[in-house]
Amino acid sequence: MLELNKCKEFFEQQDHYAKHSGIEIVKFEPGYAKVQMPIKDFHLNGVKIVHGGAIFTLADYAFGIASNSRGQIAVSINASISYIKAVSSGTLLAEAKEVSLEARLSNYIINITNEQNQLIAVFHGTAYRKKDYWQWADK
Repeated sequence: MLELNKCKEFFEQQDHYAKHSGIEIVKFEPGYAKVQMPIKDFHLNGVKIVHGGAIFTLADYAFGIASNSRGQIAVSINASISYIKAVSSGTLLAEAKEVSLEARLSNYIINITNEQNQLIAVFHGTAYRKKDYWQWADK
């Protein structure tokens, strides 16, 4: 049985870059994650819109949680993002949904939206599922 609270604690405590970026876990379950990031001045690029790297980081964090949420260690082997709409304030949300799960590969689509549920970007990720399990997971 997967210890979801232990999984959540692990990501909140051990992913220092996500913490530094101000990203918070909203909800997750096996194969799914939703995270949010209130936009701060340091997220903005030179033309005062959210930097593409900040949006990618948000999506990648949701992808990482969703792909590891079953307890098996998963690492990204491919990721791509398409930016749809610029944004400069408010809160961004990334919702990761598992679209396929096989013995060694899993695929995810992550939609990044703003508070008005407008689509900001779409991220696709493929994870390689290792033979190892996280210490918080029952095998």
